[in-house]
Amino acid sequence: MDSPLVPAALRAPFQARTWKAFLFTLVGLPLSVLWFSLAVSLTSAGVGLLITFLGIPVLAASLAVCRGLGAVERARVRGLLGADVAAPEPVRGRTGGAFSWMAAMLRSGASWRHLLYALVHFPWAVFSFSVSLVFFTWGWALFTYPVWRWVFPAYLGQDGIQLYGDETHALYLDSPFEVGVACLVGLLFVLAWPPVVRGLTAVDRVLVAGLLGPGRLAERVTELESDRGAVVDTAAADLRRIERDLHDGPQARLASLAMDLGLARETLASDPKAAAVLVDEAHGEVKLALKELRDLARGIHPAVLTDRGLDAALSSVAARCAVPVAVTVDLPGRPVAAIEGLAYFTVTELLQNVTRHARARRASVDVWRSEERLMLQVRDDGVGGADPARGQGLAGLAERLRSVDGVLAVDSPAGGPTTVTAELPWRA
Repeated sequence: MDSPLVPAALRAPFQARTWKAFLFTLVGLPLSVLWFSLAVSLTSAGVGLLITFLGIPVLAASLAVCRGLGAVERARVRGLLGADVAAPEPVRGRTGGAFSWMAAMLRSGASWRHLLYALVHFPWAVFSFSVSLVFFTWGWALFTYPVWRWVFPAYLGQDGIQLYGDETHALYLDSPFEVGVACLVGLLFVLAWPPVVRGLTAVDRVLVAGLLGPGRLAERVTELESDRGAVVDTAAADLRRIERDLHDGPQARLASLAMDLGLARETLASDPKAAAVLVDEAHGEVKLALKELRDLARGIHPAVLTDRGLDAALSSVAARCAVPVAVTVDLPGRPVAAIEGLAYFTVTELLQNVTRHARARRASVDVWRSEERLMLQVRDDGVGGADPARGQGLAGLAERLRSVDGVLAVDSPAGGPTTVTAELPWRA
């Protein structure tokens, strides 16, 4: 039933994800009853025993049980709904003993969220179970009514489903018109059943992600640790690049210059003309070495960026680009130096990609401020097909932007055009 010729509404009742969502609501009720019972009984016992020392281990055990059942719930959501919710941070005692573990369990916000989920999910599980089961049974029963209506006169001694009855008369669904209307109502229930079930399970996804997943602070710490690693790797790669550029460029020229000057000194007395030629060649090597050093310094941090800001610096980059580039910078001021430098290198790398890969006739760079964000957009009319997942350039650039809470969005369909938008915090 996945044929594109069949409308999506007609395919939905037969799709695997609909039946998985329905199974999720059915299984959720008995699990929620078990969880609710354990959580309430153990927590109540622990709170009641707090007047003695026994209340603390019982309460800690209650939270531990809730965390264990939370692992089952996350696995159920992952298997039936396809939502991968990360586990919260583990509970670790400071000293490693039982008392330290109990104290850490009682201090853990994630453990108390698990207990809250057990309490909140029970009434929701009752509601979602009832609604999904009613839509399923009424929908399929009425929709298939013409097939099994013969059961009533054959085994029950009545003409069909009884809608009304008293001592004087009764109303049954037995005429062809009434059977057809019942079938049509059942079809409406069947078609409404998939979105209803998926809407119910969407609430479960929110509950599981919000209460059984890691806290926002823990997620932020994990994200910052990952970004820090990316920044360290990027810095190390930049240092290796600078070392390689120095070794292959100015260092090699300066070594050649030293050799030329040494030969000129040895031949100065015996052959002044040859010495003059060597000095002239050394002079040319000095000029080339100075140019390479200036280019290298510009690649590290251009002086024009420090002195005159993004407008002048990006105009300078555009002037050196092999593709004609129109630069528009509309900024009310200057962001912090780190963000300004990252914006400069982002545009520089994107324009290098345009030159190397896009086969474009023209490109444009737009820079503006939107509230507390610095926005960059580079467009070209090239062949398109740029994908961060297929190359290290855009992927590395996206990682570098994420390290400062930035975002890189690439829109590059095959055949072009390509639009790359970068968003950075302003932080002025």
